[in-house]
Amino acid sequence: MPTAATHNGIRRTPGEPAPADRAGAAVLKQHRIAETVTADLNAYLDLPHRIEVVARSCAGEGSGYDPAAHRIELCYDDLTEDHALIDTLGLPVPGDRAEEDAADRFAQLMLLREGRPDGERTLLTAARGYDLAAAAHPEPDPDDEHAPDPARAESHRCATYGAAPTRNPDLATPLRTHCPHTWPRTRDAWTRDLAPFLRR
Repeated sequence: MPTAATHNGIRRTPGEPAPADRAGAAVLKQHRIAETVTADLNAYLDLPHRIEVVARSCAGEGSGYDPAAHRIELCYDDLTEDHALIDTLGLPVPGDRAEEDAADRFAQLMLLREGRPDGERTLLTAARGYDLAAAAHPEPDPDDEHAPDPARAESHRCATYGAAPTRNPDLATPLRTHCPHTWPRTRDAWTRDLAPFLRR
């Protein structure tokens, strides 16, 4: 597994949070969220170069990725790593909202690829978060590059049900009958695109 001394892979650099972000930074540190995600990605993928992940206070600017510098600026209140991988790996992202949608699919792959219930629970928790966001803001932001929150919630539930229908019978609905067929195709397409970078 790559370490901080290796040339390639994802390397995390912590930053000092602003006073308003200290509580969020403490949660990240306590649960080792960034370290866990970074280690998981490095164990799964053999990246062609290093990606530096810098945690910082963003003052509402939002997390971002600089493809020229291979640098993620990770806001304490807005965690994201998937867009950097899409750029680094040159993954296909055709269509509107392509990169944002691809990031959601990649998150599903990472959480569901080993068939563990904790990954399914994490994805369903995210779906519930989108439900709450949609309830709080029923009118979608026309400038938001993401799919509407209800669509993102449904995508996560469809993927979870499709990956393990017998373990998630409560997710079965007439509109999700296709999910056990579409999830394997989605998973296999990602695995095929990632094949040159997967660790053996």
